[in-house]
Amino acid sequence: MEPTTCVKTISTSLQLIPQNVQGVISLLEDGCTVPFIARYRKEATGSLDEVEITRIRDELHLFQEITKRRETILATIKSQGALTSELKDAITKAQSLSVLEDLYLPYRPKRRTRATIAREAGLEPLAESLYSKPQVPFSLERFLRSLEQEMSEESALAGARDIIAERISEHQQSRQALRRLFAEKAVIISKVVEKNREKAEKYRDYLDWQEPVKKIAGHRLLAMLRGENEKLLTLSLRPPPEDGIAALYPFHITKKTGRAEQVRLAIEDGYNRLLAPSLENELRKTLKEQADLEAIEVFAGNIKELLLASPLGQKRVLALDPGFRTGAKLVCLDGQGSLLESTTIFPTQSAKQQAAAAETVLRLVKKHQIEAIGVGSGTAGRETEEFIRGLSLPGDIIITMVNEDGASVYSASETARKEFPDLDLTVRGAISIGRRLQDPLAELVKIDPKAIGVGQYQHDVDQKALKQGLDDVVEYCVNSVGVEVNSASAELLTYVSGVGPMIATNIVEYRTQNGPFTTRKQLLKVPRLGPKAFEQCAGFVRVAASKNPLDRSAVHPERYPIVTQMAKDAGADVAQLMRSENLRKNIKLENYLTETIGLPTLKDIIAELARPGRDPRQAFISFSFAEGINTVDDLEPGMVLPAIITNVTKFGAFADIGVHQDGLIHISQLADRFVKDPADVVKTRQHVKVKVLEVDKERKRISLSLKNVVQ
Repeated sequence: MEPTTCVKTISTSLQLIPQNVQGVISLLEDGCTVPFIARYRKEATGSLDEVEITRIRDELHLFQEITKRRETILATIKSQGALTSELKDAITKAQSLSVLEDLYLPYRPKRRTRATIAREAGLEPLAESLYSKPQVPFSLERFLRSLEQEMSEESALAGARDIIAERISEHQQSRQALRRLFAEKAVIISKVVEKNREKAEKYRDYLDWQEPVKKIAGHRLLAMLRGENEKLLTLSLRPPPEDGIAALYPFHITKKTGRAEQVRLAIEDGYNRLLAPSLENELRKTLKEQADLEAIEVFAGNIKELLLASPLGQKRVLALDPGFRTGAKLVCLDGQGSLLESTTIFPTQSAKQQAAAAETVLRLVKKHQIEAIGVGSGTAGRETEEFIRGLSLPGDIIITMVNEDGASVYSASETARKEFPDLDLTVRGAISIGRRLQDPLAELVKIDPKAIGVGQYQHDVDQKALKQGLDDVVEYCVNSVGVEVNSASAELLTYVSGVGPMIATNIVEYRTQNGPFTTRKQLLKVPRLGPKAFEQCAGFVRVAASKNPLDRSAVHPERYPIVTQMAKDAGADVAQLMRSENLRKNIKLENYLTETIGLPTLKDIIAELARPGRDPRQAFISFSFAEGINTVDDLEPGMVLPAIITNVTKFGAFADIGVHQDGLIHISQLADRFVKDPADVVKTRQHVKVKVLEVDKERKRISLSLKNVVQ
């Protein structure tokens, strides 16, 4: 079957096989989610991954947006009686919004312009004579006498030039040529607003800055745009004006041009007053969208690493939310994250209070058989950690710092109020810190990703695009790990493929009223969770209490019959097949091929039978900062210290070395080789060793390096 225009356009844009693109589009239109398509419909997509499927989805939305806009433009021009066959053909063939808008511009309803006023004064024939007619004797005096209102020669020529300038500004080929010129030769110039120079110190790199727009990094553009929004900087994004004006001459000055000098004046006016501002705004929009996508990609990558951080697992935890004056809020949690006990200790106050704090910690560790202690990384975190490490605790207890960014946001949220209506905000924060240690993914999904503190310019980028990008990465992480249906919160279940907020709430309410789920099929009894939602979510949900071992795996229920047949052919039951590597090795996958089930799916099934429900996250590794390094004052250039990467940007990475102030590892200091993208070298939450290069105590800036440091 011949690919549709939509499939052709998207496959060409993304350089993908049309058949695979068509498969993805059909599945999306059938209500399938990206994780489901990537995991369970590989034959239909040629085994495209989540990234490629997401790109197809986004390109499909753009194609649909262009199609809708095209239909609106055609209908509007037709209603004006101005739709010629040539214009209709040009609009139908246009494949971008910019070309569509150029074609529509002459027909777009306008406010009353200078050209409109000139036309109302009867100056259209004069403009036509100046612009289009060959050089022939022309009596301007006679023309002026023919007008209804008295007008000077200078005013008449100025009005005619206004009409010509507007015509030039709406000329499609002119706009296309200038669009290319702006993209190639425009220079961004940033200047300080002099009256606000003192306030603009934080933008001191951009107080007098210029560079070609085609070379500008997204993070620099966003910084300058923020400075402009704060009225601290002024920005210009244009090519040299003489280049812009010269680019218009070939289109509008020919041998047939009536009075070339008047047209030249109209070109200059049309460029400076109409075209340059319009195309500058368009270029700003394009560059901003590109910078937004780059920033969102970086932010999403950081969030992904945080969500997929190593979980401690179901261990009993003592968690501390530190503080100096108000003390440290202490909670004890069982292996499932349920609160056992809470109190407040003062480990950074007087000797008497420290002794009381030590007695409390030792008592609670013994009482609740604590296996790990997590200390929040905020104010007084290092001091509290050192206090805990100085106690005579059993040697097998894990002691580690826990990043607490966003914990205060969670503690004041509606979710926290529902979970712990009778607890103080600080106690809720300590519980969140402890649960983050046990399972970062399950706890962090309760917090707006923007509050976690690993983004760059997240408040400056397009918020709709940011939400979509972050929702995509959270959905990916949740479905990659899988969700135990009997312990997952509604917030976690919301991100399971095909579920969403309403069904997630219904799942929690159903298990509250009816007890734990014992099979996957039981999900079909949940209100509003119909066959389609079940198809989308079932493979990502685990039911540990089920007697069917496949319910604890990522094998989709629609493929249970295949596994049953494999076991039967091997002379065993499903459980035996999952336990025996020899039985699985002897399975000939080609015997189970069908029209819809190919080798990719069968290989996935065999891999899952070998490690049913395996958590893809890495094993937990405890981390501790260097002893005696608690503040910036303790730092000296040349020190080599343990650190945790807290944020990865396009210009480098930030690392926590335990002094309540992250240091910057500039992209040039990430490796002994050239680094194009910092994400190729480091990941958020990665444990590294860094060398201190420079400490600027006044500006609170720390420069770090990974060069020549043995990891």
